[in-house]
Amino acid sequence: MAIYLYRLGRWSFRHRSWVIGAWLALLVLGGVGATTLAGRTSDRFELPDTESSQAFALIKERTGANADGATAQLVVEAPEGEQLTSPASKRAIGAALAGVQTRHVLSIADPFVTGAVSQDGTTAYAVITYDRQAGELSTTDKDALTEAATTLRDDGFTAYVGGDALQETPGPGSGEAIGIIIALVVLAVTLGSLVAAGMPLLTAVIGVAIGLLGITTLTGFVELSSTTPALASMLGLAVGIDYALFIMARFKHEVMRGREHEEAAGIAAGTAGSAVVFAGLTVIIALTGLSLVGISFLTQMGLAAAATVAIAVLIALTLLPALLSVAGRHVTDGHIPGLKERDPEGDASTPTQGRRWVGLVARHRVSALVAALLVAGTVAFPVTTMELALPDNGTQPASSQARKAYDLISDKFGPGTNGPLAVVVDTMGVDDAEAAVTAAIAAVTSVQDDVAAVIPQVADPADPEAYAAYQAQLQQVGFATITVVPASGPSDQATKDLVTELRAALASLPDETGATAYVTGQTAAGVDISQTLQDAFPTYLVVVVGLAFLLLMLVFRSVLVPLKATLGFLLSIGMSLGATVAVFQWGWLQGLFGLDVSSPVVFILPLLLTGILFGLAMDYEVFLVSRMREEHVHGREARASVIEGFAHSARVVTAAALIMVGVFAGFITGHDPIIKAMGFALAVGVLADAFLVRMVIVPAVMHLVGERMWWLPRWLDRLLPDLDIEGEALTRELGEVAAADVPAGTR
Repeated sequence: MAIYLYRLGRWSFRHRSWVIGAWLALLVLGGVGATTLAGRTSDRFELPDTESSQAFALIKERTGANADGATAQLVVEAPEGEQLTSPASKRAIGAALAGVQTRHVLSIADPFVTGAVSQDGTTAYAVITYDRQAGELSTTDKDALTEAATTLRDDGFTAYVGGDALQETPGPGSGEAIGIIIALVVLAVTLGSLVAAGMPLLTAVIGVAIGLLGITTLTGFVELSSTTPALASMLGLAVGIDYALFIMARFKHEVMRGREHEEAAGIAAGTAGSAVVFAGLTVIIALTGLSLVGISFLTQMGLAAAATVAIAVLIALTLLPALLSVAGRHVTDGHIPGLKERDPEGDASTPTQGRRWVGLVARHRVSALVAALLVAGTVAFPVTTMELALPDNGTQPASSQARKAYDLISDKFGPGTNGPLAVVVDTMGVDDAEAAVTAAIAAVTSVQDDVAAVIPQVADPADPEAYAAYQAQLQQVGFATITVVPASGPSDQATKDLVTELRAALASLPDETGATAYVTGQTAAGVDISQTLQDAFPTYLVVVVGLAFLLLMLVFRSVLVPLKATLGFLLSIGMSLGATVAVFQWGWLQGLFGLDVSSPVVFILPLLLTGILFGLAMDYEVFLVSRMREEHVHGREARASVIEGFAHSARVVTAAALIMVGVFAGFITGHDPIIKAMGFALAVGVLADAFLVRMVIVPAVMHLVGERMWWLPRWLDRLLPDLDIEGEALTRELGEVAAADVPAGTR
């Protein structure tokens, strides 16, 4: 492989116009597609096979209405010393609700009809239900809501709009800009030249732009999650900069050894480029593996991010050599004043910090390993208490309207009012539908724990008109709804337990009456999704880790190196999730990260984090250990090759890790809870993996094991293809021994 990549690098260097033109054409094509074909992204998280989704489908089939459409809560509080029950207050609220009506509104629940008025008469809320998701609502729909709240505030009331109707799709924030600034500083210090530092940034930005434009174009044909572009941007920027950095560092190393630029570009593509290919493959395997879970929005996120990573690999191997050809000697000659020119991969004759560090770890390998494991265990401990949930308005910033509405409803009506459950009783084809509904109500009321109220959809027989309407509706649509208001909040564990208890209480209903009952609602849907992801996690972990283990065994031709890499990753994922639980769920250091409320961990975080962090962790393993194996293959003793390989790669790996941490940490500044949690978890994960696992545990273990680290059964050695990631065949072809005699500094 190294020979083919060497030839690709040289070809790209010589044919720079073709290469640059091809990538610019893709960029323009993506821009045209995004401008003319783009559709909307969606905030919908649904699983068609869960009980809650089956109930949504039943309601839509029988009535034509989207039961999981957007909802808004217009929460109104009377001026101090007054009540909302006065005629004037009722008129003002009625007029405001009349203004909310648009063609997408399914229903408006008047609080004075539904009884949604607090006991002290000071607070009320109206629920407005729409026939579509929040991202599909028109400007007219949203303006009507905003105008209603504004009118009430002008009349002296306190008014907020809650629910999800006004939620906006997260747009580009400052995360990318912060990441790029940090990356530029690290690249400049590492490479010693602004021109050289700009190369990885330029190629990464072009790769991310092509990926995002492609995703935007795809939204015209497929409904994609609003989180998909942000995840692709986050990953594409991080790996795009890092992959280009590794090739740039090797290019500069070869130039400082006396290579011509074209030859140096080819060698960098053949050696560091081989590591980039396999590092990128591990990330792609981990991300595409998300499709094994069978959840559409996760599959979309994984495939979109994997495509962006693939683009980053191709750009690093082709566009970067072409740009190096255009820049010429400006890449190596334009030094930053005050920075000493140095080889980014280190020099055997110079005692670098990396060489000193690995020597220290080697001398104290046992104590270093024990200390690192203790730190890892301590940081990972909080993961034992991790709870998962969908983000709700209770996790929004305290200054937001949605959060204020959520808190006001919780204070006046109880936290469960923000996340009521709906029991849908399907009576189609049942002989005695009323008896079936009555039996379902009895089963629901038998559940006592965490229930604040049970509101059945049953009319009083003493009211002939209402009772006749109820019977007619039951016959026409074939279902009835029972509302259950939990005593706890939507994301609390007690509410999750209540969903389980209700389903258990209703399990015998089909045998007793012939009717089927479904526990549904947005809160129940969140419980279903979280449980499905939790159940799928072990399978995903085994498949992804197993495939990556095989790939690493092919790369390093060893059994113990992939095993060590996999166990190290498990430590990294534990530390990342543990720190996330401590900050987001326990509330430690919340103010430092712009949080003002504790909440369970975002439901998709463990799966997404595992897929992404595994790929990134293997990046550092490949880049670090491939250089050690390169030294070992070229004749060094096992322990000496660890020190030499570490000394050559530590500086670049450190720079790459700092760039990734900076990119991911930049996304913590955003407001979207999923992206915020993902940015934090990835920043901590990369920090832990690069500096604790790869910089301490890896060299300590490899010194303890010694030559046996490269053990591979002979029968397996014969079966495995020789991928030559170290470039041994390339070395023979180029005549490395003769090249080593070229005086340093010549071109």
